Amino acid sequence: MIRLLLCFLVIFSSCAVKKDTQLAMDELHVEKVINTLAADEMFGRGVFTPGIDSAANFISREFKSAGLKMLPNSDSYLQRFNAIQVRPSICEITINGEVLPEGNAFAISEQTGLNWNENPEIITKSIVSGDNFRQRYREIISENKDAIVYVNEAFSEEFNQLRHHIQGGRILSGQLREGKASYIFVLRNEVARSFRVNYAGAVTTGRLSNVIGVLPGKSRPNEYVVFSAHYDHLGVIEPVGQDSIANGADDDASGVTAVISLANIFAQQHNNERTLIFVTFTAEESGGFGSKYFSEQLDPKDVVAMINIEMIGKDSKFGPNTLYITGFDKSDLGKIMQANAKRTGFAFHPDPYPDQNLFYRSDNATLAALGVPAHTASTSQIDQDKFYHTVKDELQTLDIKNIISSIKAIAIGTTSIISGKDTPTRIPPLKN
Repeated sequence: MIRLLLCFLVIFSSCAVKKDTQLAMDELHVEKVINTLAADEMFGRGVFTPGIDSAANFISREFKSAGLKMLPNSDSYLQRFNAIQVRPSICEITINGEVLPEGNAFAISEQTGLNWNENPEIITKSIVSGDNFRQRYREIISENKDAIVYVNEAFSEEFNQLRHHIQGGRILSGQLREGKASYIFVLRNEVARSFRVNYAGAVTTGRLSNVIGVLPGKSRPNEYVVFSAHYDHLGVIEPVGQDSIANGADDDASGVTAVISLANIFAQQHNNERTLIFVTFTAEESGGFGSKYFSEQLDPKDVVAMINIEMIGKDSKFGPNTLYITGFDKSDLGKIMQANAKRTGFAFHPDPYPDQNLFYRSDNATLAALGVPAHTASTSQIDQDKFYHTVKDELQTLDIKNIISSIKAIAIGTTSIISGKDTPTRIPPLKN
């Protein structure tokens, strides 16, 4: 649909713009954008909140100022869609005859109510000391069997992060799924002798929005290069001292700032042969629903490349003037970007954290699964970042110069792709 309609937006120009490898940028504007997105007034940009609406409106104004087009047949830069939110309203868990404190248990369920009392079909699972918490969690969820999961107290930090996320309301696309398993997570080292579960969930339908701007291609308008980042974050979470706002400066106001800056750079150059789509996604923190919806609205065969930008506010483990590309070996996009930037002193590296499964944890994943050379560029030292998903992820923890050098490197690294000279190899689509 987008492919057919964008062709009417093609803008031809006889004005050639000389390529500026130095890419002069307004550093004050970069700082202004990220400061606005990460400000307390945005209240952490949680989904279904006025804060995220304010962020979407701000990004829209930035896209308009850059001179980007709206999607065809749109009256705004917002790509709206409906979603369901499930928020626990009652969650009483009794173990060995004693009601657990609220902070020691939570439920993950798409049911409006659960009443378990020694149900023999409820299986028991454990996450024990020495496990990889994230990997073990995914294994349990993938089995789709009603379960009580006992989490070793060594994982209390991971447990609490997941509990706060669930308590804030889970986002679901479409409708509630009958037959979807429910899970009760309990922070406890030993398996209980007996249990009882009384759970109720409040279900509401709301509207979410991606923010999209388009720079039509001159000679290849039906071939798309996507630059993306997610603009949602965790919102208001459990306070640390007097601070309860998860500002999300690095995650991912830094990436959104990059997308806005790239839109300005390429709009000023006005020499892109392929159509450039700049999109900031909603609901990444809730399961990537913004990028999933976006991916369903276009033919993946028309997307030449996607560069998703996630957390570029600090030096990577490779040092200054470096980025890493998730899934580096799955296509040659990273090699193309490195070749374009070889005289700049900037280096693109393979993802140094393969155990974190980052390639499938960000907004590139949906299009990558459909065969698009879609990758995420990042500098985050994810295994050491003490500010990740906390109220401490604020502007003063970031290095603006690192953000600027990363933006310039991405702009230069993609020049041969947006000009049509290079086309990255496709990723083998995932089988259903």
